[in-house]
Formats: sequence, C-alpha cells, structure tokens
Amino acid sequence: MDLQISVFLLFVLFTAGAKTNTKGCALPIGCPSGSINLGIGKIASTCCNSDLCNSLDAPDPSIVPNGNKCYYCDGRSCSSTVSCTGSEDRCFKFESQPLSVKGCVSKSICDIVSIFDTFVGGVSCCSGNLCNSAQSVTQSFLFLCCSLLSFILLH
Repeated sequence: MDLQISVFLLFVLFTAGAKTNTKGCALPIGCPSGSINLGIGKIASTCCNSDLCNSLDAPDPSIVPNGNKCYYCDGRSCSSTVSCTGSEDRCFKFESQPLSVKGCVSKSICDIVSIFDTFVGGVSCCSGNLCNSAQSVTQSFLFLCCSLLSFILLH
C-alpha cells in the first residue's frame, strides 16, 4: 500500500487593503511556512499535515519589524525600500524581462525556491540589508573572479 501524505496550505494575500484566504493541498516538499513582503502586498503561508487541518484561516503575518530592509518594486522603479517583519530574514529578487519583483522573504521559502530553481529560474535570495539591489555584491565578485582567472590563464 502506498503512503499518501496530504499537506494543507493556508495562504493569505495582503494587498491594496484586501485580505484573501486560499486553501488547498500541496506536496510536503513544496509547502514552506513563512511570508513574502513585496512592499505593496504581503503573502503568508502556513502548513499542516493532518486531514482537514486547514479549516481555520492562516494567521496574519507579523507586522513587527526585524531590522532587515530590502528593495522592492513599486511599478515605476525598484529603488524603494521596505522594512522586513517577522521571519522575513532574506531579500529576494526575481527578474524575467520585462518583470522585476523584489522584497523580503523567509528563509524557508527561499529554500523551496532553490529546490525548484530549474523550473522557476531567475529567482535569487540573499542575506543582509538591501542585498537585492540591481547589481549584487555576489555578481560583482563573480565577475571579478572570472576576469582575474581569464587574465591568469591567457598570460
């Protein structure tokens, strides 16, 4: 007999003053608990793993600032900053021309995104204040290392 696991996802979308709850099932690997702060809206998910455990609405995401700040996109530019709250201990950016999305995110959600990177692509998470700028330190450092390696190999 096959073992089947159902994980129920509680999903709250906060945007433009409206609150929407969405409930459903997800695979255990694809169900992180945490939140994403897009500056103009917030998404929170909570997971549980027993039959009909998603009968209650997901709790509202924390509004307590945690000291971390990230850039977010407001429709005109991606230079605005947002204060991260609760478990949002990472910054993220998603770039797929012409769309750019930036904001704060919980580590648990970043971990899931990295597992599905082949399908999602273009998403990156980083630690530290305002680390999701247009050009990250990692990209600059990588470019510097590649340039130095090319110089050494070609001379």
